[in-house]
Amino acid sequence: MRSVLALALAVSALLAQPQAESILKNAITLHQSGDYSGAIRLYRQYLKVRPDSLDALSNLGAALAHEGRFTEAIAEYNRALKIQPKNPQALANLALAYYKTGRISEAREKLETVRPLLPNNQQVAFLLADCYLRLGDYQKAIALLDPWEKEMPNDLGLSYLLGTALMRDQQTERGSQVIDRILRHGDSAEARLLLATAKLNAHDIPGAREDLEKAIELNPRLPEAHSYLGLAMLNAGDFDAAAAAFHAELQLDPFNFTAVFQLGMLAKRDQRFNEALSLFERSLALHPKDSAVEYQIATVELATDKVEQARRRLEKLVQESPQFLEAHVSLATVYYRLKHREDGDRERAIVRQLTADEETKKAAGK
Repeated sequence: MRSVLALALAVSALLAQPQAESILKNAITLHQSGDYSGAIRLYRQYLKVRPDSLDALSNLGAALAHEGRFTEAIAEYNRALKIQPKNPQALANLALAYYKTGRISEAREKLETVRPLLPNNQQVAFLLADCYLRLGDYQKAIALLDPWEKEMPNDLGLSYLLGTALMRDQQTERGSQVIDRILRHGDSAEARLLLATAKLNAHDIPGAREDLEKAIELNPRLPEAHSYLGLAMLNAGDFDAAAAAFHAELQLDPFNFTAVFQLGMLAKRDQRFNEALSLFERSLALHPKDSAVEYQIATVELATDKVEQARRRLEKLVQESPQFLEAHVSLATVYYRLKHREDGDRERAIVRQLTADEETKKAAGK
């Protein structure tokens, strides 16, 4: 009986294969013609018969991503990578899906994995450089882009990425050379944003504001232009204008870390602590383990009498970042509020030492 059943199943599987391959062929045809919803339906139908098909899983992820269904796309790419962990295309597509959903740290991790597999892939290199920019790793971005600049000195996209990294790393002289190269192609929103970055670094707030407003006039959808205008407004003390600029940035990019974080700071300033906490938690989701965000959450917990929660967070923070002066100051305050005088005195001593070390560095011109 078992042999008869096994034979029947084997025959059924053989008969199903041609039909399944026809389904896959039709799915690919629909995908290439732009009928992504139809392709998704057929890919899923095919995967019921061939659940371990790497190509079908990867194609399904790509079709889902085209439809903006990134969470589902990520799941399919991860299924593909379980079959072949070092598949370059699946890794690159997964990284792009993470990037599109604001999960920049995860995008960077996957891009760093795929880059040795695709060393000459420009899209992978530039996307990784942009991840470094968004995470504040400016020197890594510069090191990654430098070899490409030698090969593509007239590529405006590359010049913009490199110029942004140089300006944010305060390498003003070299950054200015890159800006000049961009300006030779005429005035542009990108060049204005770079000029504004240089002026912000030099504390020329009126000049930065003028360039940022011009950048937005030239391209109202330029990434980060509204965010940087918000920073300029903060420096000018115009908090309402800053908030409006940050909200404008989030209309274009809901995952912009600077806008989310600074709106949290403004909410905390106005003692809207529930709103501030929500914004800081969003910031932490965008930049996991960010010590500045962890610290702000602790200050909100302290301000709302969640002293034990603040203590645990600050203790972990100073353990991971022992030179974080403000965290030690706040932890001392927490200990005194909890009547832990000895612990508070210890933190105050650490604060005095860190302050003295900082003064010594300043005196030495470091």
